[in-house]
Amino acid sequence: MGVELMACSANEGAASEDRRITRSKQALREAFIELTEENGLDGFSASDLCARAGLNRGTLYNIFGDKDGLLRALEGDIMAELEALQAKMQAIGLKDVMRYRVSKRPMPFLVELFDCLREQGDFLHAVMGPKGDPSFGPRVRDALCTEIIQTILHERYRNNPEPFVQYYVAFYASAYLGVITRWVETGMRESSQDMALIAMKLFFIKPGDPIKL
Repeated sequence: MGVELMACSANEGAASEDRRITRSKQALREAFIELTEENGLDGFSASDLCARAGLNRGTLYNIFGDKDGLLRALEGDIMAELEALQAKMQAIGLKDVMRYRVSKRPMPFLVELFDCLREQGDFLHAVMGPKGDPSFGPRVRDALCTEIIQTILHERYRNNPEPFVQYYVAFYASAYLGVITRWVETGMRESSQDMALIAMKLFFIKPGDPIKL
């Protein structure tokens, strides 16, 4: 019985420690977002961050190392989620895309993508804004938007090294990043379903077509 009680006590202590770390991470995340929106990424220190979060600097250093480590961790969380969606994107063929286009239904993986972005909306607004990290947008473009374009392309153009094909992919990938950025900047008012439809419509719309969904 004594051994069981000790094991139970140890488990409770570990769970309590996990909850404390989770609360500290959340407090640091919220403080980071607030200070980035207010002062810009370079406008506050680790001390400012900890003071806003109500934590001591040792907590920041123990969990993330420093302010830059926190930024890398928060951005890494988003990139990991986006990369997890790549397998679903790669499983989609052009026939699947065209079927959803004809039926005017949102593609499920695009809905899931915008749901994922919405969950991180407050952080994305801070880090992709004018006071945030200028390197993060291109990372999203390369990991996500380029992958979307590759999915929609006909198979014979995927990974085609011809310069024009590569410029075509770069053009649309940058355009899709612009769509995501505008959605984030304007408060994500449109639903994930509507954004999935918009993303598809924008790819297929031609000069002279009516500009409507």
